[in-house]
Amino acid sequence: MMKMLRPGLLSLALLPATLLALPASAATWQVDPAASTLGFTGTQLGQPFKGRFEKFSADIDFDPAKPEQGGKVTVLIDMASARTGDAQRDGAMPETDWFAVKSFAQAKFEATSFRRTGDDAYEAVGTLTLRDVTKPLTLPFTLKPDGNATRAQGKVTLVRSDFGVGQGQWATGQWVALNVDVTFDLKATPKN
Repeated sequence: MMKMLRPGLLSLALLPATLLALPASAATWQVDPAASTLGFTGTQLGQPFKGRFEKFSADIDFDPAKPEQGGKVTVLIDMASARTGDAQRDGAMPETDWFAVKSFAQAKFEATSFRRTGDDAYEAVGTLTLRDVTKPLTLPFTLKPDGNATRAQGKVTLVRSDFGVGQGQWATGQWVALNVDVTFDLKATPKN
């Protein structure tokens, strides 16, 4: 039987970008978890599937009006909270071949550099750590007003094998594709 793919890795990366996308003139942001999503899409046996991370946290200090003047984002993702709605896949993801949550409970995205790429478009430049492997990651995102809050939305594609996600028979893309899309839609408000 097949085990699960490592899509959560992508989600991890996307989450920070979402958190970064907030209204101008504020530096520190509060994410509304009930109005935010961190998801992933993978392919197993040629069939796409979607999932999400139910638990994550973020510390965000970012001024969209002056992205080049610093800022910092740290996003922590509870890897055991990955869910796809498929019992076999959800049972396999925490195991050693995939996320190995007993040894690597969290994934971490850290960004300390930002740049504007368009009117409401930005990139967060940093690193993603998953299964104790750290790689550079540039996370594109857009910011849009949502009442008194701001929505950060983005998507990035990760290669799961770059982080050792998918061991043994799962190390190649034969059963589970190597590319995983991570998407985020985060709602945040300035902290007072």
